[in-house]
Amino acid sequence: MKKICSFAIVVLLVSTAVQAQQHEADRLRHSGEVLMEILNIPDNIPKPVLDKSECVIVIPSVKKLAIGIGANYGRGAMTCRGGQNFTGSWGPPAMVALEGGNIGFQLGGQATDFVLLVVNPKGIDSILRSKVKLGADAAAAAGPKGRDAQAATDILMHAEILTYSRSRGLFAGISLDGSTLRPDNSATEKVYGRKVSARDVVIGHKVGTPKSGQLMVSALQKASPKNMSDPKSLQEAGAEGKK
Repeated sequence: MKKICSFAIVVLLVSTAVQAQQHEADRLRHSGEVLMEILNIPDNIPKPVLDKSECVIVIPSVKKLAIGIGANYGRGAMTCRGGQNFTGSWGPPAMVALEGGNIGFQLGGQATDFVLLVVNPKGIDSILRSKVKLGADAAAAAGPKGRDAQAATDILMHAEILTYSRSRGLFAGISLDGSTLRPDNSATEKVYGRKVSARDVVIGHKVGTPKSGQLMVSALQKASPKNMSDPKSLQEAGAEGKK
């Protein structure tokens, strides 16, 4: 009888682990689908902005009904360009969590997708170290839309992270100041089936891109294959990050 009970417990634990892994894989796949849809919107993220982004974060389908009191959050994925100075191809994604009361203000009962562009290597380092507060620990701004390259250039000079939202079919730059962003290490471990840090995934590229993350990576590789940021600023930021 004891053997039967022990076997049943093992089966239950394995089944639970498999379900949790599948749940995160589905979330990662959905992040890619959302990004693909947004990149195909006519009046979407300006190409000069995307081309000067080192990392992209997608938080899909955040719903107000799923948010508890004092626990406003959304979960998604982050991918970065490879190479020492972010000049390589887009690499494997790590899972992240966006939290804070300000998220709730953006939700009107409909599912809302958030896209964040990290346009400064210092912003990447802040996110990967622990938990970064947007607008305080990292300069954040509502992202520009359309083809206004001059406006995009002005914003890029003062921000580390640009934020967007899509709800009810409307895509717009939006302020998420006061919200926090952090690596979701437990979710990342479920995606890759082993313990691995977000930094090792998105900076070190020490894992391969899982099947569930291929759409997200391929969409970015097609839309923005080359980093157009000032090479000097990337080198200086890389040197600063090693200190």
